[in-house]
Amino acid sequence: MTQPSVGRIVHYVSYGTPGGEYTSQCRAATITEVGAWITVDTKPADSYSTSEGRPIRYAEQWYYADACALEVSNPTGLFFNTCKHDEDGKAGGTWHWPERLEE
Repeated sequence: MTQPSVGRIVHYVSYGTPGGEYTSQCRAATITEVGAWITVDTKPADSYSTSEGRPIRYAEQWYYADACALEVSNPTGLFFNTCKHDEDGKAGGTWHWPERLEE
């Protein structure tokens, strides 16, 4: 796998909206930092407990060497996010290398 480095162009996969008004899309992004701590849920959502009527989220910070801080170019402006790498390119909130075009 090609190693990510600052200044490289990658694709960021947007989440889309829960109601489906906007679908998940690939956006051009520039890597601004390589290696990052990412918040990870450590228990599935259905096992959350409650305190005073509010759900308690169980999460930890895990370090990923291939996670990157990105400057994402959207049609409405710039967006900044830190996210994990996913070469399948389907999961919202992740980045992947641009697909190569056949000539």
